[in-house]
Amino acid sequence: MRAICSFLTIILFFATACTSPESPTPTLNLETVQDSTHIVYSITGLDGPEAVRYDPDQDVYFISNFTGGGNDQDSTGFITKADAEGNILNLKFMIGTNDAPLHAPRGMFIVDQTLWAADVLGLHGFDKDSGEQTHFVDFTEFEIGFLNDVSADENSTLYVTDTGTSTVYKVENESVELFLEDLPNAPNGITLDPNTGDFLLAPWGGDQTFYAFNASGELSEFETLEGGYFDGIEFIGATLFSTSQQDSSIRIFNENTERILIKTIGRPADIGINTKLNHIAVPYIALDRVDIWSLSE
Repeated sequence: MRAICSFLTIILFFATACTSPESPTPTLNLETVQDSTHIVYSITGLDGPEAVRYDPDQDVYFISNFTGGGNDQDSTGFITKADAEGNILNLKFMIGTNDAPLHAPRGMFIVDQTLWAADVLGLHGFDKDSGEQTHFVDFTEFEIGFLNDVSADENSTLYVTDTGTSTVYKVENESVELFLEDLPNAPNGITLDPNTGDFLLAPWGGDQTFYAFNASGELSEFETLEGGYFDGIEFIGATLFSTSQQDSSIRIFNENTERILIKTIGRPADIGINTKLNHIAVPYIALDRVDIWSLSE
């Protein structure tokens, strides 16, 4: 009996020794200015990648492919699934349906099991595991300009920017309403500021002033930043990351600094953040590729 207990003790020891707790998120390094020599991975073979969204549940990236861009209803758009090491798992993982195909998908956001993607005529919802389209929210009752990016609050209410008409739409229970109009500048990217609970809008064109809005639709000035033609915006903690197409850079802003962190090889679009590794995935529409940098020490 004592020998059996000793044997079980040894087995338990080795099982415990081989099982380690989940690795903590690496420490951010916001001091080193990076360029193309610091790229960790590149994902190639894409077709006008406009946006990247990271799914921590599957540890994968979703990449929307613009396929020529614009507002053409050509049914050629698709969303790619790639792993965290930059390997394409399924090039055309999401394509829509015959009745509601993808044309030129742009910004994306994940709510529970659904990946939402802005497109020419509305908002597509996909099962993030199977790639099957499960929802389509039609915006054609409105004067659509250029539906661009999407984000959501804690209640799963979606907000979609329209860069072409300087408006923001609100989607609740798949019902659309015009939420903000006649904005001071054309909004491109949108993200939820975890520090305030407000949504932040990235200005397109020559504007440099970022605006924020709350759930009541009250608009306030956030900050005027260097750069221009801003696209993707994301927060990590109190630090804002923004893509500036004016000078092909990823810029950071917090209470201590405002500057370029990464000099990109082309004009960066809508970035995605790997929240487990502090990797930043940067798509370039014109280069048909996504580059991934590490933001960690």
